[in-house]
Amino acid sequence: MLDKVLIANRGEIALRILRACKELGIKTVAVHSTADRDLMHVRLADESVCIGPASSTDSYLNIPAIISAAEVTDSEGIHPGYGFLAENADFAEQVERCGFQFIGPKADVIRLMGDKVSAIDAMKKAGVPTVPGSDGPLPEDDPEAMIKIGRRIGFPVIIKAAAGGGGRGMRVVHTEAHLVNAVQVTKAEAKAAFGDDTVYMEKFLQNPRHVEIQVLADGQGNAIHLGDRDCSLQRRHQKVLEEAPAPGIPDDIRQAVQESCVKACIDIGYRGAGTFEFLYEDGGFYFIEMNTRVQVEHPVTEMVTGVDIVKEQLRIASGLPLSIKQEDIVIRGHSFECRINAEDSQTFLPSPGKVTHFHAPGGLGVRMDSHLYDGYSVPPYYDSLIGKLITWGETREIALTRMRNALDEILIEGIKSNVALQQDLVRDHGFMEGGINIHYLEKKLSL
Repeated sequence: MLDKVLIANRGEIALRILRACKELGIKTVAVHSTADRDLMHVRLADESVCIGPASSTDSYLNIPAIISAAEVTDSEGIHPGYGFLAENADFAEQVERCGFQFIGPKADVIRLMGDKVSAIDAMKKAGVPTVPGSDGPLPEDDPEAMIKIGRRIGFPVIIKAAAGGGGRGMRVVHTEAHLVNAVQVTKAEAKAAFGDDTVYMEKFLQNPRHVEIQVLADGQGNAIHLGDRDCSLQRRHQKVLEEAPAPGIPDDIRQAVQESCVKACIDIGYRGAGTFEFLYEDGGFYFIEMNTRVQVEHPVTEMVTGVDIVKEQLRIASGLPLSIKQEDIVIRGHSFECRINAEDSQTFLPSPGKVTHFHAPGGLGVRMDSHLYDGYSVPPYYDSLIGKLITWGETREIALTRMRNALDEILIEGIKSNVALQQDLVRDHGFMEGGINIHYLEKKLSL
C-alpha cells in the first residue's frame, strides 16, 4: 500500500480523497493556493504545501509546483481528483517519470481516450456501441466529401472537436446547406480553445438520455463494472442531478453494454476508475466518451453497490489487484445526487462569500459530501460546486422522498445556493416518472 499520497485538488473531492486515505492508513499531503489555506482538507491533512496564488493556472494547474511539493514531502503517489489535471496525459507522464505513482490510468491510455476520434475507434474494436459517424477526422478542405459523409449518416448531424469536452466544441447541423460553414466555424473554435482543429461528424440524436457505466480495472487483466447512472438532468451540458441505477432500461440491453465496457477496459489495458458515457435513445446505447478519472457523481454508485471507488483507486495504484469480482457486485436500491452550487437559483450567477451558517441534513440513507463549515469563505476563483447531497432508499420512490426531505433540511446562509432549484426538480412530475432526456431541464427553465 502507498505510504503517502499528495492530493492535487481542492474542495469536496480533496476531502473525499483524504477520508479514503485515512481509512487505508495512508498519510496525506494537501496542496493549496493562497486563497485556499482554510479548506477543510488542508486542516486535516498530515502536511500541507502552498503551491501558488489564487489563479488556478498558477496553482492547481502548475505541474512543476505540484511535483516539487511531492518531492519535498516524500510523497509516493499523486491523486488528481477530477477537473484541473485529472485527465492531463502530460501531467500523468511527468508524475511517473519523476518516480511517483499517478493514481489513475497510464498517460498513453489517457491520450487514447482524450481524443474523441481515437477513442471511438478503440471502442468500435472492443465492440462498444457507437454513434454512426465519419469514422475519423473530417477531410481537410473537401466540401464534397463532407457532404457525402453527412448524407450517409443522415441529417441532423453534429460536428465535434476531437480534443473537446465539457460541452464545448460542438455544433448541430440540420441541413446539408449549412454543413460546410458549420465545419469551418467549429474547426476555428476548436483551434482557439484546444490548440487542435481536428473535427469529426456524428449522427445527432434528437431526444436521448445520458447514461454512463462505472468501471474499475487494475491493469493486471481484471476489470468489472459497477452498474450505471442516469445523468440526463443537465443545463448547458453540465450535470445537475444524477441517479443510479438508470430507470427504465431493459435488463438485456443494460447487461450487454455493461459487459462491452468491461471488455474494452481489458483491451486497452485500463487501470483505475473510469466512466463510459453514452447517449441512450429508443433502446440503443451510443458511446460518446470515456472519463479517465473519478466522477463527481461517483457517490450514487457507491450507495447502490457498497463499493468505495476512491479506496479501490488507491489500492490499484499501490499495485494490488481488484479486491472484488463481478459476481460480488449487487445493485441494491436506488440513489440520487444533487449538486449543490454557490450560485443564484434564478440567474445561475456565482455567489462567492462567507458562509455564516451551514447545517448538513442527516438521517437514514442521507450523505453529504461537502467542505463547507461555519465561517468558511467560498472564493470567487474556482468552480461553484460546494457540496453534493446524496440519498439512498430501497426503492426509487423512497430515495427521492429522502432527497426532498434532505433538501428541505439543508441550511446554507451568507451566500446564495441552488438548493431552491434542486427542491423544484425533485418535485417535478416528469422527473418523478423517470427517463427524462437531456433537453428536459433546458426546456423547463425556458418556460
